[in-house]
Amino acid sequence: MLLSVLLVAGVLALYEFVVYQVILHRSLYNKAFNISIAVLPFFISTIILCLQSNLVITLGTIGALAIIRFRTAVKDPVDLIFILWSIHIGITCGCRLYEMAIVTSLAVTVVLVVLNRVTIRMKSHILVVHCNSAEKEGAVIGLLEKYAKKYRVKSRNHTEKGMDFVFEIVTKEAVVLAGEMEKTPEIERFSLMEYDTDDVL
Repeated sequence: MLLSVLLVAGVLALYEFVVYQVILHRSLYNKAFNISIAVLPFFISTIILCLQSNLVITLGTIGALAIIRFRTAVKDPVDLIFILWSIHIGITCGCRLYEMAIVTSLAVTVVLVVLNRVTIRMKSHILVVHCNSAEKEGAVIGLLEKYAKKYRVKSRNHTEKGMDFVFEIVTKEAVVLAGEMEKTPEIERFSLMEYDTDDVL
């Protein structure tokens, strides 16, 4: 019984390990976190087996788990899905509900793949522009009004060499906008960065 529980939990954990690498949309891959969610089902499934065997062990385990506190902050909400997925694999395999574990894992994979490919809103970008003087801001604004659906000035920074502007823009034509800015003589240099989280600024 124990071997069958660990075998199914291990196969599904390895499956989740691979899905996390494929679905992940962040640029920085956290291998330590991925290993953690792959190992977690082994512990949870065996804990569930222990809870089924004896009432005293059940009460003791619940008391022990109640005092555990995790201080590591979860940086991406999607990581919470994979943590819950690992817990689900461990509990369902520990209860020997293998069919439920497999079907749920496949369904979650399909939903994650579909939602990861669906893009309803346009992509947000951060545009940093350096000009000779503050008067050149109008040239930048003209391009943004033409190629960006929405834009907002985040900051204006005056230096000895000119002005630095930071814009938050929403556009589908980032490549075209960059090409037009390159041709604009009023703009000395610029940087256009795409982002999908609020922790960039």
